This record gives sequence, structure tokens and C-alpha cells, in this order.
Amino acid sequence: MSGSQSAALVRNRYFDELSATPGLYWLGQNTNHIESHPAVREAMLRSIEAGEFNAYAPPLGFEALRAAIVADLGAPGAEALVTEGGVNALAMICRARCKPGTTLVTTDPTWKWPCLFARQQGAEVIEIPIYDPACNYRLTLEALKANVDERTAIIYLVDPNNPLGIRYTREEIESFAAIARDRGALLVHDCTYRDFADGHTPALHVAPKGSVVSTSFSKWLGLAGLRIGALVAASDLFEELAQTSTSVLGASVIAQRAAQAGLSVKAEWMKKVRSTDRANKAMIQEATAGIDGLALPIMPSHGNFLVLETIAAAIRPEALVECYRRQGIMIRQGTYHTQRFGDRFVKISTSVPQAWVEKFCTLLPEMVAQARTLNDLPPQF
Repeated sequence: MSGSQSAALVRNRYFDELSATPGLYWLGQNTNHIESHPAVREAMLRSIEAGEFNAYAPPLGFEALRAAIVADLGAPGAEALVTEGGVNALAMICRARCKPGTTLVTTDPTWKWPCLFARQQGAEVIEIPIYDPACNYRLTLEALKANVDERTAIIYLVDPNNPLGIRYTREEIESFAAIARDRGALLVHDCTYRDFADGHTPALHVAPKGSVVSTSFSKWLGLAGLRIGALVAASDLFEELAQTSTSVLGASVIAQRAAQAGLSVKAEWMKKVRSTDRANKAMIQEATAGIDGLALPIMPSHGNFLVLETIAAAIRPEALVECYRRQGIMIRQGTYHTQRFGDRFVKISTSVPQAWVEKFCTLLPEMVAQARTLNDLPPQF
């Protein structure tokens, strides 16, 4: 395949163009663009001024940060392995457990990358559809039971779900963990968005022996470009998973210093972030209510994002994405998350400055009108 036709290069250039757009409003990747806490900025600057980046970090992460991650999760006795983003933690888990003849069972929608990692290892991916008001847009115990068997290596649960924003109860997590235990499967609980949820229960609280949690500092702390996350598991499982790590020289020193500083001010910081997030969601809800055919099917959302349905308005999600892109605003088409349901919605991130959402809402009637006439669309990722 020539360079001009390479899907990988087309995708990279798509994001490179977005990154090079002056003043772009990032409302599509669930990233956090609220001005950083001073303590986090100061920690990074101190690390840079001290030249800490000249040396490698410990392979599992700085001990103080590992301890702080475990404490923040409320999982005493567990161990944390610091990774280059939560995605690398998930890749590590898939390398450890997925192989030909096994399955990874998840929902549809889900986060797509662990599905890719499982397939790379030769495993089959089973996606259980949940984009349906009949099941309250969530995985049910019955649906999970019907799709797991002796081949199931991993049950992958994104909670809160990205993009739907639903959050599972403690009782549901206990039931999912029991099914995983009965089938000899590992429950992988992706808790990337837990800090935006009310009443969230990490699986380690109810099933420390048969589950692993992945976490990220990209969303709640705004460190997406620094690539910092972790997996957290009981000590015996931690030892198994650590054997598949490719982070043998450690994650970014500067990112780890920022993460540790963020954990030290988390309560104060998240009070500000969640207040902004709630206000932005309310603005979008009000703007959407005034346009026929648009809908917010899942309220409240326990993530820092909203699903905005466009299908009843006879709008292709990709057309609305392109209209906003031309205005310097990036939102996400549903097909990024799910091929089966992606024609129904766009996703809008809400952990951003209020002015960004105000502009989004002001433009919404005009963008809807333009999207109805737009047919010639460039590739989107």
C-alpha cells in the first residue's frame, strides 16, 4: 500500500491537522481543558528545572505515586503499575490473558481499543448491544450470562460507559464479578471516568481476587498529552500482569510528578471540574431542547460527555462533525465508538471551559441546518 493510501497515515494526518488548528475547541475526546491546578503545573516545572527527565523512572512507577493511586482507589493491599496512559494498562492485560480460542466479552458501545488488542492476540471479541432504552442502556446480568462460557478470558466493562455515561451499581458489579469467577474469567473494570460519577464502585472493592482496575489521569486531571495511567490489582494478579509490561523503563517522569501532585489536591480540583462539567451539560440540554429531532437519551451522564442523538433530525453525525470542524470545534461521530449504533449520535465532551460550550450551543441551530445539506465528507476517525 502506498503512503498516500495508508489508512494509518490518513488517520495520523487527520489528528495532526486538528492539533495544528489554532485555538481549536476540543469537545470530542473527553479530554479535560479546564486550566490546570497550580500545584500540578508547579510539580511539572520543578521536575523540568531539576532535569529529572534526563533519567529513567522506576519500571513500575515512583513508589509514592503507586501508593497514592492505591489509596485514591480505596483498595488497601492492592498494587499499582504505572503505565503510559490507561490504554497501555489495558493492552498489557489483553497480552496476559487473550490468545486464540479465548473470548473477550464487552458491551456495544464500548471503548474500541481493548477489542483491537484482544484480536491482535487471536481472541474473539463478543460485543453485547446495550444502546437500547429497553435495557436502560446498560449491560444486564442475563445478557452477560448468555455470552460467557469456558472460553471467556476477559469480561471488559467500561464504567461509566464511554460514550453512554451510564454507571453500574455496587450490586451489578458484584453480580458481574460472580459470573467472571464462575467462568474463570478476569473482570477488567475500566474506571477512567469514575471521578465524574456519583456512587461508583471499583470492582476491587467487591472482588479483589478476580478483577483488575484500569485508571487514567487524562480525563479528570487533564494530562492526556502526557500519557499517564495505571492498572491496579491484588498482589498475585499484579505479578502475572507485570510480566507482560512493555514499560520496562518506566512512564514519563514529568507525567508522574504531575499525577502525584494532582492526587494531593484532588478533592479541591474535582469540586471545580465537576461544577464546570455540570454547568456545561445543563447548557447543552437547554440548547438541544429547542431543536426538533435532537435528543439527549441518557441524563444524567456519569461521564464528562453527553450522547446527542441526531437520527430523528435526519442528520448524519459525520455531517454535524464536519460543520463544527469548519468552525474550529471538534466533536465526535458515533461510529468512532460503535459501527452498529454510530449512525444515531455524536458525542460532546463537557470538561472544558464554559465559553467553548457557549459557542457550541450558539452555533447549534445553524450547524444543524448546514448538516442537512452536507454530503461530501472527508474521512473521520
